[in-house]
Amino acid sequence: MIRIVLPHHLRTLAKVGDEVHVDLNGSATVKAILDALENKYPMLRGTIREHGTLKQRPLVRFFACGEDISHESPDAPLPDAIVKGEEPFFIMGAIAGG
Repeated sequence: MIRIVLPHHLRTLAKVGDEVHVDLNGSATVKAILDALENKYPMLRGTIREHGTLKQRPLVRFFACGEDISHESPDAPLPDAIVKGEEPFFIMGAIAGG
């Protein structure tokens, strides 16, 4: 079971609490987590990744065990603490401006 913390606006859209859980049928990667999340909560499709290309949206960041992994390959394996459910996987909106 993977624990995921979503930003407030996505929690509101999906009508969920602070943390959601997904089960994976294979290796734990960002791509696998997002696939499972979008399957469980279809209203989130297109909010984290582009509809057609499935590329990460520009102002979305992913954190695992306190590390920003947004620029790593979506197929890279995630840390054991995420896989075991000891630590949550964070999806956050980046702050832009001047």
